[in-house]
Formats: sequence, structure tokens, C-alpha cells
Amino acid sequence: MNTTKSPVPLLLPIILGIVAVSFSSIFIKWSEAPVSVQGMYRMFFTVLLMSPLLWKYRRQLSGISKRNWLRLSLSGLFLATHFLFWMSSLRLTSVASSTIIMALEPLFVMVGAFFVFKEKAGTRASLSMAIAILGAVLIGWGDIGLSDKQLLGDFLSLLGTVAVAIHMLLGQALLKEVPSSLYSLLVFLIAGCSFALYNALTGTAMLGYPAREWGIFLLLAIVPTVFGHMVFNWLLKYVKATTVSMSVLGEPVGATILAYLLLGEMIFPMQIVGGLLTIAGLQYFLRISHQSQPQTG
Repeated sequence: MNTTKSPVPLLLPIILGIVAVSFSSIFIKWSEAPVSVQGMYRMFFTVLLMSPLLWKYRRQLSGISKRNWLRLSLSGLFLATHFLFWMSSLRLTSVASSTIIMALEPLFVMVGAFFVFKEKAGTRASLSMAIAILGAVLIGWGDIGLSDKQLLGDFLSLLGTVAVAIHMLLGQALLKEVPSSLYSLLVFLIAGCSFALYNALTGTAMLGYPAREWGIFLLLAIVPTVFGHMVFNWLLKYVKATTVSMSVLGEPVGATILAYLLLGEMIFPMQIVGGLLTIAGLQYFLRISHQSQPQTG
């Protein structure tokens, strides 16, 4: 149970995080670099931006136990795995259709939280989650195809969703003992090193990209990572992982709108209905989470 009181109204960082991560798929689509290179520099540039925090948290850094180092390593590895699979799926399908599988993240987190933390969502929370997930499914439904390419994209998205759910659950446990900024910095560093090892083993070129690509790498670090994932990591200190994963369901709405404005991808009536359902379900879930204490047993 998270009992720490947030210094700001939680709705503000939730909205900021949703808007920020919604740009992620746009930047990925803009880039022509391999997704593993995008992911590596996204993590390393974020670590570079956060590096002044190392001095601030030098004492806490030396006090991290071997058990927590192992959990940090696993969290970073699963975050890198999530990015690799999800970013790869975006190369195989549209922004809208990639959301249908990612919409399962809250379900995976909820099931994992039940077994790991004995958290029970409750009937109203489960209903609101179902409404939001249905909306996210409708957003992607109008753009689903049955080609082998798109089916592979769906499978990669599923693997990425499982990976990020595990990352979120590890984060909820770690943030009880590690400051959120230090946790984010270390996890991003581990994820970046995981990408670097992957690129080295697969012979993927890590240098020689044009200035435009380096600009996209930097945007990926600043917008969806610092103002997105880092904000969600900070939120884990004050709310359950299930609540944060529900907030991420706002991404399909924002990403679909941005894809229409910036990529020229069409928005269909079913996707508009889905967006409204997702927003309604998300708003209801967050209101319930704010009004009630987490149930344990």
C-alpha cells in the first residue's frame, strides 16, 4: 500500500505523462534508424540529462543492497525488452493498431499485483478498467489487418506489454526503498547498456547517423522519457502500479490524434468512440483510486 502523500495534485503529473508518452510513437515513426539504436540513445541521453543527480544520491547509491541491484537490473532489462518489441511493432503496423495489444497492460499489472502484493482491484475499479480497455481496443480495431506483417507486429506488441508490466511491478517494490529519481536513472542506464550489448551482438551500427536522427534520439529522451516514463516512475511512489498502467491507457488517444496531425494517419468513427470510452473509463478509475484505499489481503 502506498501511503505517502503527493506534494502536487496527482492529476497534473498523470496528464503530463500521458501527453508526453503520446509523442513516443510519432518520433519512432519519424526515425529511420534501427529501433535498438533509437532505444539505446533514448536511454543514454536521458541518463546524461539526469547525471547531476548522481552526486545528490551518492550516499543512497552506496547503500543499495545486492538484492535491490538484482531487481534494478531486471527492471532495466524488462524496460529495454519492452522498448525493443514495442518499437519494432510500430515498424510493422500503424500507431492506432499497435494500441490494441498494449491496452492489455493494466490487466497484466493487476494480475501480477494480486499475486505479488495481494492487491485487489474491486468491482468498480475492474469495471472502469474494462471500459477503458474496450475503448483502446476500438481505437486499434478499425486499423487491424490479417497480413503476416501485422500479425507479427501484434505478437511483438504483446511481448512488449508483458515486459513493461513486469517492469512496473518491480518498480513498485523498489520505490519503497530507492528514491524515484535514482531508480529512474539506474533503470534507464541498465536499459541503455542492454541495448548497447544487443547492438554489439547483432552487429548493428551505433554511429554514423545524420543530424536529423540525433535530434530524434534527443527528443525521445526529453519528451516521452523524462516527462513521460520518469513521471510515471515518480507516481509509483504515491499510487499503485495498476493505477499508473491505467494512466498509460490515455496514450492511445493522444497517439492516435498526433498520428492524424503529424503522420497523416486516418481517424475512423470507431476510433473516436473508443477514445471517448478510454477517457471515461480512465477518469472513473482514477476517481475511484483517489477516493478509496488499496485493499490488501
